[in-house]
Amino acid sequence: MGYQGQQLVIPPQRDLNDRETLVSEHEYKRKTCQSAAVFNVVNSIIGSGIIDFSLVLLIKGGALSGTDTYQSLVNKTFGFPGYLLLSVLQFLYPFIAMISYNIIAGDTLGKVFQRIPGVDPENLFVGRHFIIMISTITFTLPLSLYRDIAKLGKISLISTVLTALILGIVITRMVSLGPYVPKTDDAWVFAKPNAIQAVGVMSFAFICHHNSFLVYSSLEEPTVAKWSRIIHISIVVSMFICILFATCGYLTFTGFTQGDLFENYCRSDNLVTFGRFCYGVTVLLTYPMECFVTREVIANVFFGGNLSSVFHVVITVVIITIAMLVSLLIDCLGIVLELNGVLCAAPLIFIIPSACYLKLSEEPRTHSDKIISCVMLPIGAVVMVFGFVMAIINPQDCTHGQEMFYCFPDNFSLTNTSDSHFQLTTQLSTLNISIFR
Repeated sequence: MGYQGQQLVIPPQRDLNDRETLVSEHEYKRKTCQSAAVFNVVNSIIGSGIIDFSLVLLIKGGALSGTDTYQSLVNKTFGFPGYLLLSVLQFLYPFIAMISYNIIAGDTLGKVFQRIPGVDPENLFVGRHFIIMISTITFTLPLSLYRDIAKLGKISLISTVLTALILGIVITRMVSLGPYVPKTDDAWVFAKPNAIQAVGVMSFAFICHHNSFLVYSSLEEPTVAKWSRIIHISIVVSMFICILFATCGYLTFTGFTQGDLFENYCRSDNLVTFGRFCYGVTVLLTYPMECFVTREVIANVFFGGNLSSVFHVVITVVIITIAMLVSLLIDCLGIVLELNGVLCAAPLIFIIPSACYLKLSEEPRTHSDKIISCVMLPIGAVVMVFGFVMAIINPQDCTHGQEMFYCFPDNFSLTNTSDSHFQLTTQLSTLNISIFR
């Protein structure tokens, strides 16, 4: 099936249908407005990063095949083997993302609660394990039990506003703290031989393909043209925010930058403590969108796309419980992001949408969409294979829970830097008095 211009509405299918599972029948006609959809996409992009051309390509593939889910698109294009492979990837990516969000919440909120006057930092109730468990029970589980993704529009708006506050804090500390943090010798080298590992992490950040059809189906009168406009707005907003985060964070800490940027800041910094609180809340609000997808995959593969109220609750609880238990055992965010990026995000972003479009489209080979698809597909394969190999032979260092050396200005031995940085101790002592306290 083709599409005329950019206005074809993807017809609903009874098999592998997102709508019947995620939108309750009595509210089926209550679709979110375009602004709510924008906030949902921006939330997914910022919680998991920037999106690219392949997202529009994915919806175009749905229009060409007459399908309205990622699973049904691949099923119609490559049959059951392709559908099964996609289902595994589409489950693993958001599931691992849920684990990473738990790790972030445990790290950031734990440091926040330790700053409460009179609270012992060694107290069990402000430790990362307790924080992960209590946040799961009180926040992420109740929000994830929603059946209608449209209800997350306002929550996504809150998450976007908090992200703007966090960005302001990062920019402020770039100005006030950056000059006092010594720059690494190779701070301005553009790329190293293991740069492909960074591509894997960015692939994790660049994706919201796994829930794109869910947001698309929440639109009033969904069309490819309307979706393209929403994606363009979301990309501009998200790209601007992500570039500012990356630039300001790296300018502050250069080669010392951690996988979780807030791990770089000192615990005594009150402004950053507020930023950590906002960051922790943001990831908790993003978490339910990932749970929606994992539950939907299970519903499609094992229950024909429909879950009763009882199974809806049971499966949600099981998924979130397993994610919580795994996150209690893993505390290095960088490794989680990297492996999820190269093994799951790369094929979901680069390989599968391109392959589907190339097989379905009847456009000439010189058409821009086909040219870009032919470029994206091998790039995805290279990132996936070499990124995994590099992650195994050159794993990232993780300084989870450790204060960085510049947070101890009176202990020069901790800096592990050359004598040229000796004056740093005096400068940081002044900084601790004027800023951190």
